[in-house]
This record gives sequence, C-alpha cells and structure tokens, in this order.
Amino acid sequence: MSTIHLDDNMTQLPARRARLVLGKADCAAVTETVCAIVEQKRTPPAWYAAFAVSLAATGMFFASIGYLIFTGIGVLGNNNPAFWAWPIVNFVFWIGIGHAGTLISAILFLFRQRWRTGINRFAEAMTIFAVACAGVFPAVHVGRIWLVYWLAPYPNQMDLWPNFRSPLLWDVVAISTYGTVSLLFWYLGMIPDLATLRDRAKSWWRRSLYGLFALGWRGSAGQWHRFEWAYLLLAALATPLVLSVHSVVSFDFAVSQLPGWHSTILPPYFVAGAIFSGCAMVVTLAVPARGLFGLKSLITMRHLDNMNKLILATSMMVGYSYAIEIFIAWYGGNPYEAFAQLNRALGPYAWAYWLMIACNVLVPQLFWFRKCRVNIWLMWIIAVLVNVGMWMERFVIIAASLARDFLPSSWGMYKPTAVDVMMLVGSFGLFFTLFLLFCRFLPMVAMAEVKTVLPRDEREKSD
Repeated sequence: MSTIHLDDNMTQLPARRARLVLGKADCAAVTETVCAIVEQKRTPPAWYAAFAVSLAATGMFFASIGYLIFTGIGVLGNNNPAFWAWPIVNFVFWIGIGHAGTLISAILFLFRQRWRTGINRFAEAMTIFAVACAGVFPAVHVGRIWLVYWLAPYPNQMDLWPNFRSPLLWDVVAISTYGTVSLLFWYLGMIPDLATLRDRAKSWWRRSLYGLFALGWRGSAGQWHRFEWAYLLLAALATPLVLSVHSVVSFDFAVSQLPGWHSTILPPYFVAGAIFSGCAMVVTLAVPARGLFGLKSLITMRHLDNMNKLILATSMMVGYSYAIEIFIAWYGGNPYEAFAQLNRALGPYAWAYWLMIACNVLVPQLFWFRKCRVNIWLMWIIAVLVNVGMWMERFVIIAASLARDFLPSSWGMYKPTAVDVMMLVGSFGLFFTLFLLFCRFLPMVAMAEVKTVLPRDEREKSD
C-alpha cells in the first residue's frame, strides 16, 4: 500500500472527530470499500435497471434533437413573444446544478472543512455532467445548429465577429472556463486513486487504462508535494468561478429592459439559487449511492446532515430574494415591474409560482429539526422537491416574464410540446447515464483524501 503524505495538523485530529466522518473504517477498509465497486465482476442488478432506464431516456434525448434539426425549430413550443422557453430554462437549471461540486470541493477545501472528503468526488463529477447537459441547449435552440460555429470569434471570409458587449457571449466564455477548470480539478484529485486501481488491477487492459490516466503516479514525497500545491492553486482558481459563472448567466436577463428581468438583484439571487439546487442534487444522488454501493461508512449521516444545513441556509437566501423582488417592484414605483410580480403570483402561470414558493421556501424549513435532517427518506424527498422548485423558478423567470411584457396586444401563452418534454426528460437521462458510468468504473469517493482525516493510530495500524 502506498504511503500517504500528510502534514502534522492532519495527523493530530481527535479520534472522536474522525469517527464522526468514517466510523470504524481504517485506510485498508477505505481502499477495499471504494475499489470493490470498480473491481467487482458482477454489477448489482439495480445498477443495470437504472442504467437501462437512463440510457433509454438518453436515446430519446438525442432522437428529439435529431428530429428538431431535421424538422425545424417549430417543433418546440417557443412562440412570439416567448422566444426563450424550455431550452433556456433547462440550460440555466443544469448550470445551477453544477455549482455544488465546486462549492464542496474548492471552497470547503480552502476553509479546511474535512467532512467534505466523503462526498466531494461525486459532487465534482456531478458538476462535469451537469455542464455537459447544459451546453447542449444553447446550441440546439438557435434553430440552424449546423451554423452555430458562427458564434465563435475567429477570422473568416464573411467578417463575422460576435458582439463582445453581449452577455450571451460572456456566457460562452464563463461556462467554458468553468467547465475546463472543474474538469481539471476533478481529474487532478483522482490521479492518486487511479494509481491505486492500476496497482490492484488483475487484467492487462485495466492496468494499462488506469495507468495511462494515472500519469506515472508512484506516491513519492515529491509527487505529493507538487500534487498538493497544484490542487490548492486549482481550488483557489475555481472558487471565484462559483460566484462569477451564474452571475454572468443572470446578466442574460438583468441587462435587458423586460419587466421581471431588469433587476440588479439577479446575480446574487442566481448564485444562491444555483448552490441551493446543486446541494439538493448532491443529496439526491448520495442517498441512493451510499445504499446501493455500500458506502454508509464513508458517506455518513454527518455528511448528509451538513448538506441539509447548506440546503436550509441557501433556501433562506432564495426566499429573501423572492421577498426583495416584491419589495423592489413596490418601492421602485415602476408599474410594469409591479404588474410583472402580480402576474407571476396571480396570472396564468400562478400554479408554477406557488409551486416554486412551496418547494424552495416552505418545504426546506423542515430541516430546522434534526430528526428531519437525518431521516433518509424525508431528506431525499425534500431534495427532489427542491430541484422541482428550482426548475419552476427558472420557468417563472423566463417564460412567464416573456409571455406578458409591456403591451397587452403582444401578449401570448407558452405551452410546451412533446418535443420540449422529451428533451427535458432526456437531459436527465444523459446526466444519470454519465453518473452511473462514473460510479461503476471510477472511484466515486476520494480515497487519498478520506485517509487524511483518519487518526494516527488507525493509519499506522493499517500500514
């Protein structure tokens, strides 16, 4: 077993605190528990069932995109004035989901919150897969997808240059940067664990494949020194992206003159909502994963309790934003803004607005009680409802605001089509397909990081 390079502060953790994180697991047990998921010859039947459903939904996703490309943008429910509808709602939703991975991995790492070690790996993976799902929708909703490369700023014979003053181009830069840094951060942290899988592999193709991506890792003191510095620098680089990326996404709306969009509160509002929905998705994935793959000793109730506290805190931030929006509409004296808020609460999309309030503000208040925070079924249901509410929030902001703008003569109603619904369901299929493949073939818990929170006596015993 390779030696783990630790500093003195980590080796002096009290045994009681370490047990809160890991129970009775030692270094050897950590390695066996995580590697057994990847090395097992027989995959659990539940994994095959979940993978079959998600793969079918993924096929439906790409089939609907192909139908859209060959038939035209008219197969979607977008109309005049609701030119942006479900594709952009899905885009903003998936970008928000990807924020929790960077929050848990980078920010909590910088603040030395060691409880993150049990859940940071699959939270980082969740970020990559969510950004991949989000990136599809801006490309397909433009209609002529085969000309989407015109948006790229490159010299060409038509002298086409994107408008760099447009927040839509800011989106491209911010999201591509965020996705690249998140991918590097995820991969860098996985290198020592890939080397462990390489050393334990029994077949030549597994040994070669894991060895290729382990980049020659041998666990020397010099490699650990460079690894820790590189990980720290990437964490510092990724931290401001949590605030900047969804702020830039909110500029798509905030810089416009449309009532309901033209507000300076949207950047912090969007960031809080993104972390809120991302943390809820982490709980949604962690609860079944820890039961299916036998990770209850690594993803403990303490991890889930802390995540539920984050959900409660960000829920209160989101609820405060909802209240401030109403206050701004009243205090600003703008009749169009006042109507936009009344239309959300009392208009034709009132059902979506009140469902949003119930799921995002009222339901998470149950987490004030510890019995609710440690109840597996209840926390999972609340996390699912939070994601439903956050999707509804994006729908209310985008579709409801566009459907009724300044002039009643230009009002319209947006109704989704079957293709809209299939693309939404299919995007979840793509997300879960990628996540299930990750769980089966890559270490879903950061073994090297988990071992650093073990007390000295357990590490020495396992060596």
